[in-house]
Amino acid sequence: MTFTWQLLRAGTISLDAGALFGIVPRAIWGRDVTTDSRHRITLSHNCLLLTAPDGGRILVEAGSGGKFDAKAREIYALGDRTVHDAVADVADPATVRHVIVTHLHFDHAGGLTRLAAPGERADWTSPDGGPGIVRTFGDAEVIVQAREWHDAVANRSVMTRTYLRENLAPLEPCLRLVDSPPPFPAGRVPDRDAAAPLPLAACRTDVLPGIEVFLVPGHTWGQQAVTFLDDRERRVVFVPDVLPTIRHVGAAFSMAYDVEPFTTMIVKRWLLAEAVANDWLLVLDHEPDTPCVRVRPDGRGWFTLIPA
Repeated sequence: MTFTWQLLRAGTISLDAGALFGIVPRAIWGRDVTTDSRHRITLSHNCLLLTAPDGGRILVEAGSGGKFDAKAREIYALGDRTVHDAVADVADPATVRHVIVTHLHFDHAGGLTRLAAPGERADWTSPDGGPGIVRTFGDAEVIVQAREWHDAVANRSVMTRTYLRENLAPLEPCLRLVDSPPPFPAGRVPDRDAAAPLPLAACRTDVLPGIEVFLVPGHTWGQQAVTFLDDRERRVVFVPDVLPTIRHVGAAFSMAYDVEPFTTMIVKRWLLAEAVANDWLLVLDHEPDTPCVRVRPDGRGWFTLIPA
């Protein structure tokens, strides 16, 4: 099965530049990255809307959404645009049957829910008496890795407020948890330049006809990429925060938010090598300018990204 698809821009978010580049010093990343007066970089909330031959629609990723209060919106420089707006620009949001999220940090899953409008019946209300919450896409199935869900509920993160209860609890009636095999067996610490011992075909999990996911751990343990064949016979891979922007192609360029930066580095090598070998079209989840890229060897033992 092949899909037509559209890149959706579900608003922007601004994050601290130092946190975005982890151990890489500003003297290196600052050569071609511009920050604002608060040392933040503007990123995109990139999402995909897939349309199957039968007309069914699948959304990949959901951005931050619009539930934050004024203080948080100012911290992250969040605008008013959400994934609901982005979908509505091109299709009826009610036609979305499934949503696949790479992981459950607020800037990827927050848009799956919204504040209930006055008089609207809430799908979930906080026991603390907060505002009612409604699932943005009704009863659309939400597909996520089981490990990611369990870590999110337990708040296993280096950040204190990224797995937010109001983003998670309303989803429970619509969840489908999958359990993909990791590229490296549990308990094994691979060498820095090691290739994954399992072929990619052994790591993929079919979640819908024509759509597969596979684990790309490091940023979180349960983070997944999403892949499908489009109507031009291209293998498209939606890449989460193992490679959030084109600036993160370097081996050491990982985010301070990662639970395991070393894992991010070795998984990135594996991902990029697979992209070269199979001529994948990558779509990067936070890249503001050129989110669609191909990967090529750089002639120095690593990789370069080419806008596609």
